[in-house]
Amino acid sequence: MKLKNFIKILLLNILGAAILLSWYLPENHGFWFAIDKDIFYFFNNLLPANKAYMYLVAFTNLRFFDVVDFLFMLLIFYGIYRKMDAQGRRYMFCMGLTMLISAIIVKQFDNSLAIDRASPTVFFSDVNRVSILSGWPAKDKSASSFPGDHGMMLLIFSSFMLRYFGRKPFLQSLLVFVVFSLPRIMGGAHWFTDLAVGAISVVLIVMSWILLTPLSDKIIKWLEGKVPLKYFGRNRLI
Repeated sequence: MKLKNFIKILLLNILGAAILLSWYLPENHGFWFAIDKDIFYFFNNLLPANKAYMYLVAFTNLRFFDVVDFLFMLLIFYGIYRKMDAQGRRYMFCMGLTMLISAIIVKQFDNSLAIDRASPTVFFSDVNRVSILSGWPAKDKSASSFPGDHGMMLLIFSSFMLRYFGRKPFLQSLLVFVVFSLPRIMGGAHWFTDLAVGAISVVLIVMSWILLTPLSDKIIKWLEGKVPLKYFGRNRLI
């Protein structure tokens, strides 16, 4: 591993740890709690005031809606994939598998933190529940919302785009992260800091060791040796 990359990893780990500890160490999460509370009540008070908004929040928090952000990630991925020759397509397929492996590693790190925090709709008593207001089975509460799993998965994808394909795919995937993480905050299933602190800090710490060391490249290369090239002909799609 190059010294330059080691310095980057060290800085990203310090940044991730600083963000996490700024939330974890202060009593009642310090200044973060005021931000969390204000953001939650801003969106929560809008629910009974505007039916169109309320049903939009309910719809975007239905379980099946998670497929939509996956499709947007797939479109970004496919936009690069379709321009590749057979070897490039196999490489990207193996990269996709490496993302899944990375997600497992990130989740294990998350579990080791053992930080549990109920969503704001559980924490506060005077709240509007979008599932009750709409009558739809929208996800609007969680017994353990920190960090946001959904946001972490989107950030893992974003970090791979930055590492392997540069700025444009990264910014596109980052936009997907922001847009499709917002409904969870609007519906009260997550605090703002579940994403801005939890997801970001965990991904900064773990993914730096995966993407700025030879680890991800080695996993992709190993997988390439296991996947036959014949399935990725120039004019064929997987």
